[in-house]
This record gives sequence, structure tokens and C-alpha cells, in this order.
Amino acid sequence: MKAGDKQREFNFRQLTAGKELKYNVDVPDDKGNRVTFQMIRSGEGEWTTEATTLPAWVLNSQGLLSDAIKEHLAEISHK
Repeated sequence: MKAGDKQREFNFRQLTAGKELKYNVDVPDDKGNRVTFQMIRSGEGEWTTEATTLPAWVLNSQGLLSDAIKEHLAEISHK
């Protein structure tokens, strides 16, 4: 997906802790270093991160990341 000014490959790993569902997400930055963070579901059903030290291109892509997670959850619920 496009994040910032580049196409980037985000990797998602679903985690379940009790009743809470989370996703670990990682993506390489421009230098090849991995940026890792968690996405959690808000009370409104959107997926967000609580991390504040992420690059701006990650923080500005939260809506796209939330949509990708919701699409994945819709796909697996139809199986």
C-alpha cells in the first residue's frame, strides 16, 4: 500500500490475548530498518495504534491500515 510517497509492504500478524484482538505490524523504512507497532480496535471499531514515536508516514496511514485489517477480518468470517 502507498504510505507517504512510496509503495510499502506492511506485514500483519494477528494476536489474540483473551478476548482482545490485536495485530502486530511491521514495515521497512527507507533504510531497511523494521518499524514495528501494534494496531488495536477502538471503541468505534476502527483500528489504531497507540504508539506516538512512529514515522509520520505510518501515523498518516492508519486509516488505510485499519481498512486492510477490516477487509481481512471480513474475508475470514466468510470462510
